[in-house]
Amino acid sequence: MYDLIKRFFDIIFSLLALMVLSPLFIVIILVLKFTGEGEVFYKQQRVGFRNQRFGIWKFATMVKDSAKIGAGDVTLRNDPRVTSFGKFLRISKINELPQMINILTGDMSFVGPRPLMPEGFYRYSPHLQDVVYNVVPGLTGIGSIVFRDEEMIVSSSALSPHDCYTQIIMPYKGELEIWYQKNMGFFTDLGLLLLTIWYVVSPDSKLVYKFFSDLPKRKPQLV
Repeated sequence: MYDLIKRFFDIIFSLLALMVLSPLFIVIILVLKFTGEGEVFYKQQRVGFRNQRFGIWKFATMVKDSAKIGAGDVTLRNDPRVTSFGKFLRISKINELPQMINILTGDMSFVGPRPLMPEGFYRYSPHLQDVVYNVVPGLTGIGSIVFRDEEMIVSSSALSPHDCYTQIIMPYKGELEIWYQKNMGFFTDLGLLLLTIWYVVSPDSKLVYKFFSDLPKRKPQLV
């Protein structure tokens, strides 16, 4: 019953969001079309429900073929591949809004584990690969909130970007997603949506650990 009701609300609110946001989308499309490299949307392969692949929609924020240059699928703080307007879109998270289309089509939900590129997905341990996407991926979720600024974590680590993800970020992110599956429900989803809005306004807040006091304990490197 929970899954059916959640899907119903995903359809209704994604449709409403697309209608309400359409004027903003028009402005962004025009700016992107006439700045940078003229790219507007970026459709990228991600891992979704039951580890099936799908194409995720985003506003373009990086130069063409960015995944083939620099740090690959890892984005660093002040990454030179990010365009000037793209930096604003990424900081504000506006670049994620086209994913309302993915929510409407059923590839995603408003709340769930963030869908990763295959390269990032394989940094999970085999056990986590088997369980993280037993639920539909989301626009936001507990992993997204806790790691809202993972670019800073990667950029400040003594490890290489890929080793930092494999050894530090992904094991804890997997624990968080398992926590979500054990606790998912309407109140959990509502709390995560409200926290997502809160962190846009106050990105340095530690409210998530007060709101959900039973979250897995953070590793020393992440404190």
